[in-house]
Amino acid sequence: MIWLTRIGIVVGVSVLVYLGIALGLILSQRATGAEMAGQGSGGGLDFSAIRGGESPERALERESYAGAGGTQLPVTVAGRDPSGAKPVLVMVHGSGWDGTQFDRLAARLADVAEVRVPTLRGHGKNPERRGDVDYIGQMEDDLAALLRDVEDGRPVVMLGHSSGGGLVVRFAGGAHGAMIDRAVLLAPFLQYDAPTTRENSGGWARPLTRRIIGLSMLNTIGIHALDHLTAMRFAMPREVLDGPEGDRATTAYSWRLNQGYAPRRDWRGDVAALPPFLLVAGTGDEAFRPDAYEPAMSEVTDTGRYLLVEGVGHLGIVNAPETEQAIREVLNDLG
Repeated sequence: MIWLTRIGIVVGVSVLVYLGIALGLILSQRATGAEMAGQGSGGGLDFSAIRGGESPERALERESYAGAGGTQLPVTVAGRDPSGAKPVLVMVHGSGWDGTQFDRLAARLADVAEVRVPTLRGHGKNPERRGDVDYIGQMEDDLAALLRDVEDGRPVVMLGHSSGGGLVVRFAGGAHGAMIDRAVLLAPFLQYDAPTTRENSGGWARPLTRRIIGLSMLNTIGIHALDHLTAMRFAMPREVLDGPEGDRATTAYSWRLNQGYAPRRDWRGDVAALPPFLLVAGTGDEAFRPDAYEPAMSEVTDTGRYLLVEGVGHLGIVNAPETEQAIREVLNDLG
């Protein structure tokens, strides 16, 4: 019995040491002061490429839908088709902004798809809690809720840009993956250590690394009480923050939102689960390495088609004419 007591003491001490290290890492890095350095200084991303300017070609309908748990979340609809003849195209925006990123593209594609553009939980003008969700995976559940009314047999295409592209990859590899028939990935984020990612996404992402390590340690042993803490900040340009659309910007993410906005650590497993997909990136991308996508992803899937657009940057790829044309081809092929 003495040896059992000794083992118990050793285990207890080990757990306390583990917890002490984790909490020490978390507390050693606060999301204030020096950790906010760079916010508003920009990260080489030109937000003028996606901000404002709703297309006059077709009206966009601003609505809401019931996300996971019944929470009302914003969604923009273009090309509504009650007959169900057109495929449904869901567009998932990138980090720091909201669904208006796709206003022009959604309007232009309304003739060939019913386009649904959600503003993800924790984002936009008036989120319940900016930069936070209730649990890792809630944004996947929200996207599934957006598709709950789609009739069986009606094709669904899910498109995402940057972190939104990463969320599409995560969705494909998760519990709801069977809900989508095709994917369109615009310069997607795969993981911070994937060969496609430049250091700190070209200066845009500012991770609180020690805090992330500590929170990862707690999550490993099932402790989620601190998942609400800030783990990521973004170098949003000052002209955006101080401009008329500054209230759309989200400059920091909690641990749980940040984790759920990207493929899992085994990102290759999520990539392998993708349905047939189109990947589009610009050769001038400041955040990612466009020529690395095909070599990295084709190792685990042969269902992708890759298009590089000459001279276009990370945010500019959304409204590039070549992007619209390539998406049209995907949608027309479904017919």
